[in-house]
Amino acid sequence: MPVRSMTRRTLLLGTGATLMLSACGRGAGSDARRRLGISAIPDQDPELLNRLYPAMSERLADATGLEVSYRPVTDYTAVVRAFEIGDVHLAWMGGLTGVQARQRVAGATAIAQRDIDADFRSLFIANTGSGLRPFDKVEGLRSLAGHTFTFGSETSTSGRLMPQHFMRQAGLKESDLRGRTGFSGSHDATIELVANGSFETGAVNKQVWDATAAAGDVDLGKVTVLWQTPGYADYHWLARPDLDKTFGAGTGEKVLDLLLGLDHRVAEDAGLLKLFGAKSFVRTKNSNYDRIEDVARDLGLLR
Repeated sequence: MPVRSMTRRTLLLGTGATLMLSACGRGAGSDARRRLGISAIPDQDPELLNRLYPAMSERLADATGLEVSYRPVTDYTAVVRAFEIGDVHLAWMGGLTGVQARQRVAGATAIAQRDIDADFRSLFIANTGSGLRPFDKVEGLRSLAGHTFTFGSETSTSGRLMPQHFMRQAGLKESDLRGRTGFSGSHDATIELVANGSFETGAVNKQVWDATAAAGDVDLGKVTVLWQTPGYADYHWLARPDLDKTFGAGTGEKVLDLLLGLDHRVAEDAGLLKLFGAKSFVRTKNSNYDRIEDVARDLGLLR
């Protein structure tokens, strides 16, 4: 996907937030109580998200026989809030937003993650003009001192929470950085800001970096990868505890069966999985994100 200006991105995201894209399942009624709402953290270019989640809505509609609505949002916090008040029943969350949502909705359950999410990674990147060079150990993060730096979203697991955790582990404080720390809002925006020199360094989701680099949408002559973090659990589908009560017994099982049954060797599934950047979904559980919760509490990101 092409890297666009922040102005273009903001306009697209604002437009996307006003949309409600529905996919009608076989035999679904028009009763709003039968409309399954899904949403996702806006971690990438909204054009990609507006291809991915309407397609996901169609597959969920087929699997459940319900009307399914994808509800775009403008930021990570809005997904958590929509899930909390019941406007959204199923949400694609990052590790931190999932923990935040479960804290607000007792009984919410992490049901599935991608094959890549149990051992997810962040990358620290730098504009080549910064003079910084790659390093092998976490202590190398101290070399970022005196340079400008941007995270992704303020509540991004891979773009803020875990990078900040490793910075603290290395003994690098935000006050050691030059100027105010930035928050780009999404991973591809972080890549763009570092590539164009708006920030000298940043932290980005490895999956988005790999996809952007493979597509030729980042000039690798302008940006270099400094360090890859150790792995941690991240993205997952989170389901409200009243899913079956609201939509009928077995709804949660149908959703999980669809996710676990997606097969990259099947043409219809392959396109959807490619948009997710994965080859399959696997089961997960709340306890897999205990480390994320501990780090978030340590950094003061949980109320």
